[in-house]
Amino acid sequence: MKTVTIYTDGASRGNPGPGGWGAILMTDKEVVELAGAEKKATNNQMELEAVVQALTYVLKKYKGYNVVLHADSAYVLNGISSWLDGWVRNNWLTATTKKPVENKMYWQTLLTLRDSLGKGLRLVKVAGHSGHAYNDRCDELAVAAALGEDLRLFSGAVSGYEKMLVDTPPKSPSKSKQQKANSKASAYSYVSLVDGKVFSDKTWGACEKRVKGKSAKYKKVFSKAEETELVQEYTLQSLL
Repeated sequence: MKTVTIYTDGASRGNPGPGGWGAILMTDKEVVELAGAEKKATNNQMELEAVVQALTYVLKKYKGYNVVLHADSAYVLNGISSWLDGWVRNNWLTATTKKPVENKMYWQTLLTLRDSLGKGLRLVKVAGHSGHAYNDRCDELAVAAALGEDLRLFSGAVSGYEKMLVDTPPKSPSKSKQQKANSKASAYSYVSLVDGKVFSDKTWGACEKRVKGKSAKYKKVFSKAEETELVQEYTLQSLL
């Protein structure tokens, strides 16, 4: 059975804010890059959109292929593998809080795509911003789309793609470099968990206004990578 390997990532400048997503689809012969943007979206919505777009493309062009989906979002992967069926049984309410499931429309689309692929879909968790060439490339595509930058999406032979990555490696800095720069860098954003919802504010004043007088968690972060990781962490906590 033929296989298509997928890598996806999403980004938002603020949470919500201008959003972007990126995906790489690879067979044994060819590679196709996909990317897109939304004027206002959360990081999790863009993570979901990347997977939706990639799987939709697979069912159109690579129908009948097995699919190996790589993503760095535990929110997306846990949702597909574990939470979706429970949400359906609970009429799209969360099991513990009985609140409506956030991003329901994205999840309903993913449910249809997942069921269309059946046992041909395998999920793989990858570490975000860890020097993985394909994952870092997806991050670069997502961020560029969110910023409204011109994108040169690759479509061609695997050998040509590998050469492109070697000649023009992704711009995303490694996590270790980000950590070393944190002591001198200004805040990238302030991430908070308030009443079960996750927010990202560009200034401390905005974050302080949001969390003041409430039972909340919040933290200053110094990079897009840290913001993404903390948004995912707080999102998972909100679902427990």
